[in-house]
Amino acid sequence: MAAMSASGRRVFLLGALLLVAVSCHGGFGGVGVAEGLSTRYYAKTCPAVESVVRSVMARAVAADRRMGASVLRLFFHDCFVNGCDGSVLLDDAPPGFTGEKGAGANAGSARGFEVVDAAKARVEAACRATVSCADVLALAARDAVALLGGPTWPVRLGRKDARTASQAAANGNLPGPVSSLTSLLATFAAKGLSARDMTALSGAHTVGRARCATFRGRVNGGDANVNATFAAQLRRLCPAGTGGDGNLAPLDAETPNVFDNGYFRELTKQRGLLHSDQELFAAGGGGRSSSQDALVRKYAGNGAEFARDFAKAMVKMGNLAPAAGTPVEVRLNCRKPN
Repeated sequence: MAAMSASGRRVFLLGALLLVAVSCHGGFGGVGVAEGLSTRYYAKTCPAVESVVRSVMARAVAADRRMGASVLRLFFHDCFVNGCDGSVLLDDAPPGFTGEKGAGANAGSARGFEVVDAAKARVEAACRATVSCADVLALAARDAVALLGGPTWPVRLGRKDARTASQAAANGNLPGPVSSLTSLLATFAAKGLSARDMTALSGAHTVGRARCATFRGRVNGGDANVNATFAAQLRRLCPAGTGGDGNLAPLDAETPNVFDNGYFRELTKQRGLLHSDQELFAAGGGGRSSSQDALVRKYAGNGAEFARDFAKAMVKMGNLAPAAGTPVEVRLNCRKPN
């Protein structure tokens, strides 16, 4: 090996110390950092896995562009609860097992499970008992973004599937639509994700839709940092009181079906759909400011920089793994343990 420069040695040493710190503290927020993941993990055992998953996703997105956002959201909700282990895909099995699908952030809104099932079935036909559901979901999420016009990135593979899930952990770890910036920063930091990672990953809301129940308070007088015309338009869809809870509005009204930086442009106009979205940008909202204002402006004006940061943050989030000692396997059926 060539001699390492003094600066290179310092960088190497810092990286080693960080790895030791993570190991000593058992990872971030009750999860670990995955070891042994590789973009070549299935090169010999299932070389067609990426093309198989992509073909299923391409059909699904062609039939319903919203499905791309739904599958991407599943990956977020999987990784934030005990690491990227496919636990969000497990069905309840009464009377003894309650999974994550009924958690507050998932009940009535999580979708795309059938698409993951279809991809897994195709993968199983090609490579029996080889590729985990967690890896299928990671690939499907990457493909969803690319198929909607967003960036792509090399997905590191080799995850295993959890044999159990926790609705309580889902309720405790998934950010909600009324989360404050302080709460968002803390939630992401608990997973080892920086403020920049959090803001970039929030850009996933450049696609997809949300239910009236998640933004009713924001557009009916419960939020000062909202464009008045925007709020008035949404009140026709989502009036105060009850009724219409399931009515949908785009998270990015500018370009709702394209993965771009429109979400950030909307935030600079106080047109974020959810309270938690607009928390990233407060400039002009009652004289307040947000620590993320400058970064939101940067992403709003530079889609390429947002795309690069989003891809990097997705790789980082995808490295989250179950805590050491969690029973894992390669599930044959993503909805139940073997």
